Amino acid sequence: MMRLVVLLGFLVCFVGSVDRSRFKTCQQSGFCKRCRAEQENVYVVLEDSIHITSHAVEALLLNTNTQIKYKMDIVGMADNTFRVKINEAFPLKPRFEVPLVLHQVETAPISTLSRDGESLTIGLEADSGSKVVINFKPVRLDFYSGGVLVVSANSRGLMRFEHLREKQEGEESNDTEPGMWEESFGGHTDSKPNGPSAVAMDFTFAEMEHVYGIPQHADTFSLKDTSNGDPYRLYNLDVFEYELWNPMALYASIPFMMGHNKERTAGLFMLNAAEGWIDIKKDGQGILGSLSNMVSGSTPPKQVETHWMFESGIIDFFVMLGPKPKDVSRQYGLLTGPTALPPEFSIAYHQCRWNYNDQDDVNMVNAKFDEFDIPMDVMWLDIEHTDGKKYFTWDGRKFPDSIAMTENLVSHGRKLVTIVDPHIKKDSGYWVHTELTSKGLYTKNTDGSDYEGWCWPGASYYPDFLNKDARDYFAEQYKLDAYKGSTLDTYTWNDMNEPSVFNGPEVTMPKDKKHMGDVEHRDLHNMYGMLYTMATNQGHLVRSDNKLRPFLLTRAAYAGSQRYTAIWTGDNTADWGHLEVSVPMCLSLSVAGMAFTGADVGGFFGNPDGELFVRWYQAAAFQPFFRSHAHLDSKRREPWLYSQGEMTLIREAIRTRYSYLPFWYTQFYETEQTGVPMMRPLWYEFPEDEATYGREGIHMVGEALLVAPVLKKSATEVNVYFPGKQVWYDVDTNQKYDVTGELNIKAPYDKIPVFQRGGTIIPRKHRIRRSSVLMHEDPVTLHVAVDRQGRASGNLYIDDGKSFDYKEGKFIYVNFKYDNGKLEAKMISPPGTTTKSWLEKVIIVGSGPINNPAKIITKNGEKYVETLYNSSDGTLTIRKPGVNLGEEFTINMN
Repeated sequence: MMRLVVLLGFLVCFVGSVDRSRFKTCQQSGFCKRCRAEQENVYVVLEDSIHITSHAVEALLLNTNTQIKYKMDIVGMADNTFRVKINEAFPLKPRFEVPLVLHQVETAPISTLSRDGESLTIGLEADSGSKVVINFKPVRLDFYSGGVLVVSANSRGLMRFEHLREKQEGEESNDTEPGMWEESFGGHTDSKPNGPSAVAMDFTFAEMEHVYGIPQHADTFSLKDTSNGDPYRLYNLDVFEYELWNPMALYASIPFMMGHNKERTAGLFMLNAAEGWIDIKKDGQGILGSLSNMVSGSTPPKQVETHWMFESGIIDFFVMLGPKPKDVSRQYGLLTGPTALPPEFSIAYHQCRWNYNDQDDVNMVNAKFDEFDIPMDVMWLDIEHTDGKKYFTWDGRKFPDSIAMTENLVSHGRKLVTIVDPHIKKDSGYWVHTELTSKGLYTKNTDGSDYEGWCWPGASYYPDFLNKDARDYFAEQYKLDAYKGSTLDTYTWNDMNEPSVFNGPEVTMPKDKKHMGDVEHRDLHNMYGMLYTMATNQGHLVRSDNKLRPFLLTRAAYAGSQRYTAIWTGDNTADWGHLEVSVPMCLSLSVAGMAFTGADVGGFFGNPDGELFVRWYQAAAFQPFFRSHAHLDSKRREPWLYSQGEMTLIREAIRTRYSYLPFWYTQFYETEQTGVPMMRPLWYEFPEDEATYGREGIHMVGEALLVAPVLKKSATEVNVYFPGKQVWYDVDTNQKYDVTGELNIKAPYDKIPVFQRGGTIIPRKHRIRRSSVLMHEDPVTLHVAVDRQGRASGNLYIDDGKSFDYKEGKFIYVNFKYDNGKLEAKMISPPGTTTKSWLEKVIIVGSGPINNPAKIITKNGEKYVETLYNSSDGTLTIRKPGVNLGEEFTINMN
């Protein structure tokens, strides 16, 4: 009974908005205070220690105050990238280096470009304009792209590397200031047996005014100046009803940043999984600006100064030299892996709440979607479906036959997702707990005993996912003979994996808990959730004998998580501000590699009114992950529970998403190939258009769609910025916008302001069925939007939508080109499979009338079909060309 009272006490704390007192500020974080304080620039390169190999420069650094030495390696990397590692040369014990994150580590040859007594310059042999100048005293690293300075490390002298040490009893030392050997917060004490271990480095993005990335924060996409407040914090935390427009830490931490100007783009990735804080200072001259001013006497260009501070680990960073945004995404994808191509159903619509009551409730909701003709692909079950919060189990009273329930969903073309959290209930009758205990696979206390915390089940234990044996054990639990009641159509939701510990400091695991190899939790905290999703992803592979693509959703993430899972933006609220912030949050995750991202439609907490609910569906229909979700205490909010008019608009938004599934699926495939996210900022497509750099609330899907959702209450128009001196077409009315700059666009209640870029071709399906599975081989319509020269192009990707056969070449990837009355379909690579999908229609906008019939040429011969020009909206339609999309063809109207 006492345990229940304690648990209820924690839950009460979670009701209402976030309690800021439960989470640290920089002033309450010892290492953040120390790193942020003024300090001397004390690190120098020992010139006689420099050793140059074919791919790297090795050298020793010296802290001139402490006389501690550090080993620095500067390595040339494939695809226009440099890596810099700095570690203690002679550490008290090995410092933690982040494993399992890097996807591909391919070094590249370097050459010495110049050397004197003050500096050494090395360049990548593949591009001599990509180089780094190593300044010796004090150490400063200047990175050049195309011969232009883009990033400078330690130009402000803020490098810090606190060496591990043993505390000398009774000895007076500067090391005894508060927070060095132990630190207390919120009634918890964090022991530090080897003293302070922080690392820090400043990076200046030269001649840039905007930087982006370092998710996850509920803030603007263009990161703000933090000079007068807290830095952006990277520390995975369970934050209920998070506040907006501030740098507080949330559920994911990805230490990747991108800087951009009209000439250059550069990326920075810090491979460190400890707690981090990142300061940003804009519009400053700094050292680089001062030097420029002294030399030229002119006003120096603006720059962004950043300061990266982490509690432990080493300094290990990568500078990606672009030179353009898509190049940086490719380079980062090469390092950490691209977003994996998911099964096709997962990019359709998902229906979730905490919790659907029982099996009858699931069956009823499933049937209602059909009754109201609303497409839906996935039903979700939260924690209440389990037997007493024991994961991999079912509440037999509520779900007496989960297999029959799942098969009923599958018969409608649908899937099921169940939640599996990382906390394991303390229960001697629960096989997962007893086996993890007997195998010694839990995270440990400092005395070697198993760490016990509190979460949804009450007393809980937390597996040590750094240990491969723990990951393998969890993977085995997904096998159908272990997870009884599941099927191959049951997919997984990993929540609470920051990890969330209700009675822990800042609602998470204490930092001094131990993982395999005597690794402290402080060293790997931000990657714990990623390690967990690795196990889940592996489990999905194991259960299908590596034949079927996994689908899972995570709340916590780190760099590299995109290889295993989709992500959502966490416990948001039914509030217009939370709808608005969903756009920059998704964009920040996207440019940092987590491209399969979305926000809970309607807000997790609270009860959205009809207007907010409709507008949220309209916005989310053009975001990668599309799921409605709601809290246990919120009112039921399935679409048919709103007014007839509102339900109709919600249905139309969902059906719109389904019509674009061929386009979305193609984007997902191309993202896996290139690293470039599906949802992207305008400046990815128009890197020279400076008016796009700080613009919020608008985004692209691929290169073809500009999306400007309604994000304000009662708004009936939106201010749309049309970039890049392009022609644009309203996707609903086909109205042409031949303009660059801002326009107020009417956006009545039934309108989603979306525009197709002139010069693009988008594949769509207009036979909307109740699920994507049932639409898989339906016919396609090509929407051709011509540019000023009367041309357009676009791609279509087709595979079986579920297996890994595409990696063996079993796919169709076709390019369409339109040029003034002639449409050609050419295979980008030889087709490795067949499809029943055929070309139902071609709709051309912007071409003007063509009176000729269309001549269709395939390998089987020629035929003519009629064309129809609609003068009211300027569309030319080729009706029923009837060609198979697995074949090349030409349609000629000249």
